[in-house]
Amino acid sequence: MGHIRTRRVAAGPRAQRRRRSAAPRRAATLLLCLAGFLASGFVAGFIGFALSLERAEPILTVQADGVVVLTGGSDRIHEAAELLARGQARRLLITGVNKSTRGPEIAKLLPVSRQLFDCCIDLGYEALDTAGNAAETREWAKARGIGGSLIVVTSNYHMPRALVELSAALPGVELYPFPVVSEHMQVADWLDDASVARLIGGEYVKYLFALARTRLFPGASYAGHSTRTGAMAEVDAPSW
Repeated sequence: MGHIRTRRVAAGPRAQRRRRSAAPRRAATLLLCLAGFLASGFVAGFIGFALSLERAEPILTVQADGVVVLTGGSDRIHEAAELLARGQARRLLITGVNKSTRGPEIAKLLPVSRQLFDCCIDLGYEALDTAGNAAETREWAKARGIGGSLIVVTSNYHMPRALVELSAALPGVELYPFPVVSEHMQVADWLDDASVARLIGGEYVKYLFALARTRLFPGASYAGHSTRTGAMAEVDAPSW
C-alpha cells in the first residue's frame, strides 16, 4: 500500500495578517470581560456595604475595659460619654481632637460630672485620619493597660472602616461597635438621595483601600502614625 504524502502549504500573507489582527481583539475582549467582572463586583459590594450599615443605634450592655470615640460629630462624643457614665468601661479616649480645643470646652458638652471627666477621659490630639485614630488608640491602650475589650463609637457609615483599622492596630482586643445614627444623615435614603449615595460611596472606597492595606501590609500599616510624646493629654493636665 502506498504512503499518502501530505504537504503543508504555507499560509499566505492575508491569513497571517488575519491571525495577527485577531490576537489584539482577543486580548481586548478578555480585558473588557475582566473590567465588566470587576465593575459588577464593585457595584455588588457597594450595595452590600450600603445595606449593611446600621439604621438604628444598638442597645449595648457589654462591660469593656475602655471606650474609644473617633471625632467627627458631637453626637459621637455624647454617646461615648454616656457609656462611660453608665459604668460600661473604666476609661474613655476621644481621638482626633482638634489641637485648638481644650478639655474644659469638651467637658461642658458632655453628660458626665466634672469629677468623672477629670479622672477617666483622655484626649488624643495627633490623629488626622482613621488610621491615625487606630494608632492613637493603640498607644493609649498600651499606656492604660487596656488589652481585653474596647467599645468603638463612631458614625454608622464610618464604622466598617474604623473596625478594619482598629482590628489591625489592636490584634487580640475584642471590639464592640456602637454605631451612631445621625438624624441628619439617614443611610437608608442612599437610593433616593444623591448626597447620601456619594457619602456612602466615598466611604466604601476608603473601606476597600483600608482593607487591602491592612491585609497586604499588616506590620507597616501604622508605621507613620505613631503618637508623639505629649500628644495624649489627660483631662486634668496642668496645661489647661
